[in-house]
Amino acid sequence: MAQASIGDSEFDRDTAISPRASQPGVYDADLSAGWTIFGAVNGGYLLALLGRALGDALPHPDPFTVSAHYLTPSVAGPAVVRTQTVRSGRTLSTGQASLFQYAEDGTEVERIRVLASYGDLDALTDDVRTTAKPPAMPPYEHCLGTEAGPTAILSSSAITERLNIRLDPATVGWAVGEPSGNGEMRGWFGLADGRDADPLSLLLTVDALPPTSFELGLQGWTPTVELTTHIRCRPAPGPLRVSIATRNLAGGFLEEDAEVWDSADRLVAQSRQLARAPRG
Repeated sequence: MAQASIGDSEFDRDTAISPRASQPGVYDADLSAGWTIFGAVNGGYLLALLGRALGDALPHPDPFTVSAHYLTPSVAGPAVVRTQTVRSGRTLSTGQASLFQYAEDGTEVERIRVLASYGDLDALTDDVRTTAKPPAMPPYEHCLGTEAGPTAILSSSAITERLNIRLDPATVGWAVGEPSGNGEMRGWFGLADGRDADPLSLLLTVDALPPTSFELGLQGWTPTVELTTHIRCRPAPGPLRVSIATRNLAGGFLEEDAEVWDSADRLVAQSRQLARAPRG
């Protein structure tokens, strides 16, 4: 398969938006069934689609911080995105966006609401002071692909066909009925068609690995309640490394802290989300 370029991949086609000429800041979209898990549209895919709409509506090009509240599960099919510019400054602009779909009775239902600040990643300084380090995990060829996962999960997750994920063997005990209990997930990440990462696709990356709840012995849909993502710099070409950890599951909810590192050993994205634990 030839490597898809940015703008010419399935990800770009499926996050495409069509502005309404008569309604500035309003966009039509079609949520693809190819990005679903357990019948619901993946939260990272939704975040990228809304991120694309905000990038078109705001005067600055790149997402810096995006906070999303997931109100109701999204389904494949038509959707409407409405954006609003909250503030436009010299280095940052802030906007909000909501995605709506129609229920069977014809009423409009809000699925997700986002507040985000955008800037120019290429204008940032080179000053980096950090104690963060890339995740320690085996080379790509020694990690496990999605074919190693349980059939029941793979058959209900169309999104796995669009991703190239190789998981650290230390975090896949759940796949053979022996979860570690550590609440950690690590792996190499890329899009299946070879498209290199950019700031927009990083909004997908932070929510694309199997949930840490699997390694806690809980399998099933882990719906996101809230997800905040920070994009730190433009990623270098090549595969990404993703590490996700949960330290606290209580009251039926868990947090997931994610870091995304590029091929140049730079921390390019961070996120935290609150999710419902699987009920099974």
